[in-house]
Amino acid sequence: MIADQAEALRELVAEERAHQDPPRADRPSSAQPRATTLAVTSGKGGVGKTSVSVNLAVQLSQMGRDVILLDADLGTANADVVCNINPSKNLSHVVAGRCSLQDALVEAPGGFRLIAGASGLSQMAALSEFERARLMDQMRALEEDADLILIDTGAGVGPNVLGFLVAADQILVVTTPEPTAITDAYAVIKTVCRHGQGLDIRLLVNMVRDEREAREVYDRVAGVCRRFLGVTPRYAGHILSDPRVPHAVRRRQPFVLEHPTSPASMCMHRLAHRIDRHAATPRGHGLLKRMAAWLVG
Repeated sequence: MIADQAEALRELVAEERAHQDPPRADRPSSAQPRATTLAVTSGKGGVGKTSVSVNLAVQLSQMGRDVILLDADLGTANADVVCNINPSKNLSHVVAGRCSLQDALVEAPGGFRLIAGASGLSQMAALSEFERARLMDQMRALEEDADLILIDTGAGVGPNVLGFLVAADQILVVTTPEPTAITDAYAVIKTVCRHGQGLDIRLLVNMVRDEREAREVYDRVAGVCRRFLGVTPRYAGHILSDPRVPHAVRRRQPFVLEHPTSPASMCMHRLAHRIDRHAATPRGHGLLKRMAAWLVG
């Protein structure tokens, strides 16, 4: 069975290479450009990662980008809860082969499209190699159907999370000023750097009093990364601690829609513009090919 799964993955890599080959004279020159992929992650739970993912998706959509949010927080997904929607299909149906990722797409508040994750299903948090391959095979259609794919990964550094992180065009690591969150954010960056090179890693500091506190947190993490890893994550920005954010969460609405002029929403607006400026040119190859190489390698 393991040999069969490995062979299936090798075939998937070969198929993706053929799909990614430069256009020949007999191919149309106006091929659909693939989406940029941004993976949002964190070292620990409770730092607002999903809230950042959802509100960033809303903000980018309102800026005219065609955005798909894939809730890949396998096992504890809740982006649909934040959006107050109850999709009939989610990521577990895709993995089980009962529907495609396209079939699982639903319209979400603010104009983006969501693929809900599977909350409370322990088997989703430990996908087999074959199940991950099936999920990857569905990603190609998404890459041709959006400008930007946001991937809300799980917290920590499990194999499913790492697979998405090393394959994304950009990685947004979310932390807070809490010492444990800072330590765990560094642990994520360290693990990702061990498994991938030339990665575009950015640090977002959430729930801060002011920009000065955010810069202090960033400088601390960046300094340790430079010293011990030889890399420097970029500063993505900060989100101010704002009582309107938990208020919107209780009302199951993205805070940029519920309170569009709040301090946190203004921070999210600036973050979206930074992401939009740097998302124009995806790095080489597609998400599917990079994930396939990660699994086979």
